[in-house]
Amino acid sequence: MIQVLRIFCLIGLFALNFACQPTPKYDLVIRNATLYDGSGDAPIQGDIAISGDTIVAMGEILEKGKTEVDAKGMAVSPGFVNMLSWGTESLLIDGRGLSDLKQGITLEVMGEGWSMGPLNDQMKKEEQAAQGDLKYDISWKTLGEYLQTLEKKGVAPNVASFLGATTLRIHEIGYDNREPSKLELDNMKLLARQAMEEGALGIGSSMIYAPATYASTEELIALCEIASEYGGMYITHMRSEGNKLLEAVDEVLVISKDARIPAEIYHLKAGGKNNWSKMDRVIAKIDSAQKAGLKITANMYTYVAGATGLDAAMPTWAQEGGYTEWVKRLQDPSTRKRIIAEMKTDAQDWENLYFAAGSADKLLLVGFKADSLKKFTGKTLAEVSKIRGKSPEETACDLVIQDGSRVGTVYFLMSEDNVKKQIKLPYVSFGSDAGALANEGDFIKSSTHPRAYGNFARLLGKYVREEKVISLQEAIRRLSSLPCENLKIKKRGKLAPGYFADIVVFDPQTIADKATFDQPHQYSVGVQHVFVNGIQVLADGEPTGKAAGRFVKGPGAK
Repeated sequence: MIQVLRIFCLIGLFALNFACQPTPKYDLVIRNATLYDGSGDAPIQGDIAISGDTIVAMGEILEKGKTEVDAKGMAVSPGFVNMLSWGTESLLIDGRGLSDLKQGITLEVMGEGWSMGPLNDQMKKEEQAAQGDLKYDISWKTLGEYLQTLEKKGVAPNVASFLGATTLRIHEIGYDNREPSKLELDNMKLLARQAMEEGALGIGSSMIYAPATYASTEELIALCEIASEYGGMYITHMRSEGNKLLEAVDEVLVISKDARIPAEIYHLKAGGKNNWSKMDRVIAKIDSAQKAGLKITANMYTYVAGATGLDAAMPTWAQEGGYTEWVKRLQDPSTRKRIIAEMKTDAQDWENLYFAAGSADKLLLVGFKADSLKKFTGKTLAEVSKIRGKSPEETACDLVIQDGSRVGTVYFLMSEDNVKKQIKLPYVSFGSDAGALANEGDFIKSSTHPRAYGNFARLLGKYVREEKVISLQEAIRRLSSLPCENLKIKKRGKLAPGYFADIVVFDPQTIADKATFDQPHQYSVGVQHVFVNGIQVLADGEPTGKAAGRFVKGPGAK
């Protein structure tokens, strides 16, 4: 009997003790952190508390959290923004976005000229037919519906998009090299208005590619005027990054001024050795425009090579009408002869990346659609032309025909000195210009540019820690608050009470890129934990499988 009483007493004491334990006040507390708030200020030591999807307290936090993370020795910062993401397709296949997630990306910004809406029936048919290794159903028509599809499907990062000026042009005009009629332009403007009200961030253009290159400055101004009404911005892969670089910057400034809209230059660069010296004049133009009251910014990737397709090696007139018409011209002997002759010239009326690279061994072939050509993945155009016993130009034409695509290509074009010069500019943010990939499954059937796996870690490892081009707090500002402020995204981009809990915990002493041009499918290292909207999507460097990402809408959303 005494033993039974003792047991009941012990049970009672345990229950009393349990009842007296305070209920955790917060869902999550990150402790012992070096906190970089995204402002560019020096870090402070402290804790950060999250309830639901929101940061609620910072400093010394005495109350407990349901979950606690010890961040001793780690940097804790706002989540990073990928200002130029091509996660459009890859996130439909694998919503984890691992190549970016493992670098601390919590927001993917898409829409470089082409956006995933609006699509008409013909565009949907063309997009379905053009798919390569990544296969997916196209169930949406508008850009907003696409972004809602991603959110509903489940993605780890937040997602947002510009509306592609190219997409609007194809929707109404197709691939013809002509001005839109008044009715067509009115329809494009109506579609732009709809997209801005759905949550588009503004208008995005990519002016070296057909059919985007066929658009006049006036056409772009007309579209940007609509975006401006909704507080959006204009963002552009300029009409030239080489021989007409300075003139292209002037066009951006005209559009910004006349449409009364902030403007950002995609992947700021001077392509081709003959143009490297122009970067100082580009910077001077931007500085002058800013002093005159224009809001002009830029983004970049941290490599001396860009990546696009073999279409950028051939004149845009040859591509009028779309891929089918392009192939017909390549198959016609006399037209092919003319195309090849122009490939060998330092063109002034189109952006010839083949000539700018200097030689065929500076073109790396990374993306084939046809299984029969995948054996050439990772080889240079010079190597493949030698294997086939044809000139590099003939080989390029043949590959476009045989692959049924523009063939993904890396071009070595830029100067390391300019890369560092651009990183120092206080208005420059960063974008991968690549998909959010995984080093498994269908993703590794093709090669890619290492920027897909390393762009942001490379900034923090190589250029901040090793070469000290800018400070860590300044780099974090450029990766977080600067892009969010430019995009007018509220309550993201900083560590502050009331802000959404998009948070990265990383080791500033070990963060580094591992991807190379020879072996690009290698994850970066050094990021320990990532939280999106208060939910942990990366724990101890590995994905949790949680799909916390949301459709982040622009300032004009209704």
